[in-house]
Amino acid sequence: MRFWRFLANLRVTLKKLIEGWSDQTRTAVAGWHVLAIQDTSEIRFATTKENRRGLGKVKKGTCRGVSLHAMLAVDADSGACLGPVTGEIWTSKGYVKVPHGKRALADKESHRWLTTAEQGKEFLAEARLITVIDDREGDFYAHWARTRAGNVHHLCCAMHDHALVKDGTLYKAVKGVRFCARAVIDVPKRMDRTARKANLSLRFGSVALKRPTRTGETYLPESVALNFVEVIELHPPEGDKPIHWLLLTTHEIDTVAKALQIVRWYKLRWIIEQFFRSMKSQGVRIEDSQLETAERLMKLVAVAAKAAAIVIQLVQARNGGEELPAEFALSAEEIEILAAINKKLQGKTKLQKNPHSTKTLAWATWIIARPGGWTGHASHRPPGPSTIHYGLMRFQAFAAGWALKNV
Repeated sequence: MRFWRFLANLRVTLKKLIEGWSDQTRTAVAGWHVLAIQDTSEIRFATTKENRRGLGKVKKGTCRGVSLHAMLAVDADSGACLGPVTGEIWTSKGYVKVPHGKRALADKESHRWLTTAEQGKEFLAEARLITVIDDREGDFYAHWARTRAGNVHHLCCAMHDHALVKDGTLYKAVKGVRFCARAVIDVPKRMDRTARKANLSLRFGSVALKRPTRTGETYLPESVALNFVEVIELHPPEGDKPIHWLLLTTHEIDTVAKALQIVRWYKLRWIIEQFFRSMKSQGVRIEDSQLETAERLMKLVAVAAKAAAIVIQLVQARNGGEELPAEFALSAEEIEILAAINKKLQGKTKLQKNPHSTKTLAWATWIIARPGGWTGHASHRPPGPSTIHYGLMRFQAFAAGWALKNV
């Protein structure tokens, strides 16, 4: 009931909840090369004809729900999630009568890729270098023309066969370049493919995109210079969808090593897909909510997004590796509570003690996973997103009790 009242409070706005995503991330990114990975996902909620809960239709199917566009900060070297950055949450207002080509950029849904990137520059200002990484929907001319600035670069999978300054198009220019190297990447399991190592053929080069003739944004430069890397899995396993990425970027690519680096950075985009799964099927299970109004459901999505990002950070840290500070995901008070719980959880032998450095994310994961059902034994299966989520739920109950200690 208290949480229901929190979401119903008019002073609790969606804007403020989203602004809170970056509270710890702003500090965590200082001095790092940050991959600012953004993507959009649909959160679907059960409705009836008699009760649509104020929700609009989502793009795929006849379901009702809200759309979440989010940006995560990820360390370019280790792939560690440094936290959520910013984004937008909305529900459809109905069919738009004005054709897409005649709408101003600010009135198109694609504009969110550009505005989120602009906001990300502010929130990630302490980073040494920023690379904004988008899925195919982020491939539009205004984005290429406006996102690159100072220490900010752009990397995206191509969706359009752009016209080039020289005669021809992007796809034709790419086909004119010979494959020059091979790469092997680990491919995670998905509905359309099995987990495997993919053997890829690689080629790279440079192009200059020509400003579209039908765009209303005549203030944009007449051309944008980009580099491309194409990787193709020529012989995928039978029945599996082959890997084929045509990547465009503002980063300089003049060697095979730099081209392979671009591929490795883009591969880390899968982290945001794990983030969305953590919100839905693994962990938070946001789509099971019974809240009755779209306004409160959108606020709930904003809260769940922050929680899902913390789950991703803790899951990544479970095996130790690069030990990041716990303050990247948790508050000072929460870390103090974890230290008290840790004393109770540890046994007398070395194998029964928390093996990680104090006040690191790995240390926090070992503690939080225990009330989630994990045994704590290194020989047992490491805790997954669901275990971490349940552990966080229990931990929040401990934190609520801790807050009463001085009352």
